[in-house]
Amino acid sequence: MKGVRRPPWDAYFMQIAELVATRSTCLRRAVGAVIVKNKRILTTGYNGPPEKLPHCDEIGGCIREKLHVPPGERQELSRAVHAEQNAIIQAAKLGISIDGATLYTTHFPCFICAKMLINAGIKRIVYKEGYPDEWARQILEEAKIEVVKFGEEVT
Repeated sequence: MKGVRRPPWDAYFMQIAELVATRSTCLRRAVGAVIVKNKRILTTGYNGPPEKLPHCDEIGGCIREKLHVPPGERQELSRAVHAEQNAIIQAAKLGISIDGATLYTTHFPCFICAKMLINAGIKRIVYKEGYPDEWARQILEEAKIEVVKFGEEVT
């Protein structure tokens, strides 16, 4: 079809990650993740509490906010399962290999997620917004995972 403008693949999958983020119930930051291999979506994830547990707004607010925990620190105190973690968990539950795949995420992964992504075999991460976690950057670099800030390199 002449005249139809289609987005590049990175833009297409990032738009889907942004849509996935709208399902987030986190009061602090809505994050969406999409795992893709061979231009096919394998799984998605967004941040929120474990399945069948109440959301933070139903239990009186965010634990991390109440404790004044700055972004990028003490992720283990979050009630939420991170978007990247949920995407990996979904793949495991469905028996889908994500080895060699690309992760599209609305926010740079934290250190905990970075370690999980490395062990899950993710080879490329495309993120939109930064996150103040230098440990995550260092470990991803050490693991030789390609990390691309969306908009700086679009394929």
